[in-house]
Amino acid sequence: MNQDSDSNNAPTSSNAATPTDVAILIVTYNSEEEIEECLTSVFEQRDKITQEVIVLDNLSQDNTVTLIKAKFPQVKLIQPGENLGFAKGVNEAARHANSKYILLLNPDTQIVKNAIDRIFNFAESKKGHGLYGGRTIQPDGSLEASSCWGLPTLWSHAMFAFGLSTIFKKNPVFDPESLGNWKRDTVKEVGVITGCFLLCLKSFWDDTLQGFDERYFMYGEDVDLAMRTHANGCTPIICPEAELIHEVGKSSKTPTHKMILLFKGKACLAITHWRGAKKSLALLFLKFGVLLRSLPSIIKGNKTPERWHYLWTQRREWIKGYPTSSEN
Repeated sequence: MNQDSDSNNAPTSSNAATPTDVAILIVTYNSEEEIEECLTSVFEQRDKITQEVIVLDNLSQDNTVTLIKAKFPQVKLIQPGENLGFAKGVNEAARHANSKYILLLNPDTQIVKNAIDRIFNFAESKKGHGLYGGRTIQPDGSLEASSCWGLPTLWSHAMFAFGLSTIFKKNPVFDPESLGNWKRDTVKEVGVITGCFLLCLKSFWDDTLQGFDERYFMYGEDVDLAMRTHANGCTPIICPEAELIHEVGKSSKTPTHKMILLFKGKACLAITHWRGAKKSLALLFLKFGVLLRSLPSIIKGNKTPERWHYLWTQRREWIKGYPTSSEN
């Protein structure tokens, strides 16, 4: 049962030195149109857990910061004065957390049905999984499947290369990373929990995972985190009762500059986690898959390349992945 509005907006820990149950970490960038609903839901949907809310703003150029300061004074707002990207931003926010668990939350989400209480209780009852996720839904209540994915494999890269993951979407053989037609409505161990709603024991985050790999400016950092979680003997798991609204894909096409970051992240994962022929094949499959999808634009001879064609022209840049710290 929800607390009344006054208690929801009051501090949730009587002693600043006492760790809260959960620190909710939100990284914002020009999020003024969505952050108010997100934060309102976080406070209104709290039931019995103690929580702190930490927002790190990546130098928004809109009224995100002004809105948070005016309407949510109880939020711990961090302003680094630059755009740190998602991975580094989360790591910085986590350093300010005094809690048993941290919960990564996208600003374009809304908590429903006491989801944070539910996932906290779930994690307490099923310890040792490392990462915990929930069930994301669209505003109309239909499934939004992006809360989790399968781990990338050489097979899934091959299916992308030959277009089969696109032709046979959600097919467990040809599109394995999608996890098929599973509705995220049962408790299930998965490969990857995405950063839109991800719970992690803070000690595991700090001491074992040591946070996100900060090379990933955006895209791929949650997959890398999951791969390192598996390498440490833990298998991420989904709590279907922890639901939240996440309206993904308001625009049907990913902007070209974001696609470059996406594929830079994919290349970085292969370079970081795989060796020898496996790594070489994975990178070859990425390039071939992009070439295949760019062929219609190339054949038409478009003066202004479409997004896949443009991605192909930039392959020498993104195929290198993100630089190591020594190359920065």
